[in-house]
Amino acid sequence: MSNSPSSVAPPGRIAFVGGGNMARSLVGGLVARGLDGARINVAEPVAALREALARDFGVRGFATATEAAQDASLWVLAVKPQVMRAVCAELAPLAQARQPLAISIAAGITAAQLERWLGAALPLVRAMPNTPALLGAGVTGVYANARVSAEQRAQAEALLQAAGPTVAIADEGLMDAVTAVSGSGPAYVFLLAEAMQAAGVAQGLPADAARALVTQTLLGAATMLARQEEPADALRARVTSPGGTTQAAIETFEAGGFRELVAQAIAAAAARGRELSAAND
Repeated sequence: MSNSPSSVAPPGRIAFVGGGNMARSLVGGLVARGLDGARINVAEPVAALREALARDFGVRGFATATEAAQDASLWVLAVKPQVMRAVCAELAPLAQARQPLAISIAAGITAAQLERWLGAALPLVRAMPNTPALLGAGVTGVYANARVSAEQRAQAEALLQAAGPTVAIADEGLMDAVTAVSGSGPAYVFLLAEAMQAAGVAQGLPADAARALVTQTLLGAATMLARQEEPADALRARVTSPGGTTQAAIETFEAGGFRELVAQAIAAAAARGRELSAAND
């Protein structure tokens, strides 16, 4: 999206309910792209986090959700799934009165649950960012319910794109799959990096050399995926010479059930997302 946050954001204030790492990354991205920090309210009960956000970005900090949201037309619900219901209960009277656009970044919490807890038929967006958002290099799956207008969708996407690209998801039922693939996905890459580094050390490489080689290899491979048009299987085939070292490694991965293990892991993450929804209902 080419618009800047300052040109498509709602005319009033934006309220972040929760001031943790993901909220910080979004706030920092918005301010870096030209949005006046004074237009952002942040509710964060931990005084040190609240004060750091105010100091670093010029936002207004509040101890409670109601204080932060009372004069805002767009709410970003950036709290853990386990406390979302209680936060919504606090905000319910204000939600019914103001009818804000609400964006939730809590895994496993459905739009229907948010509507029920907030007590109002609201325009709601579910978003699942991932931790590279902290560097402006994340990706966010975005689902909008039927009450979200085209203008509000643009506002939500502009806000979320402060942390990286967004991917529209038409079926809310797929948001658990988004969580499993990209929300949790950075940890899979970190696990692969751990294993590759340990294997390199086992082959005799110094630890610092193994780390440097693995880190740049993963970065370079991801850059090729992002910048070249070929799909992953084509890129893999290009680097896998018949009878060569790469083929020996790939055949070992395949013989060990690598694809099946990845599928099982992502299915387990998606199932856990559904469990979080049920557990917090």
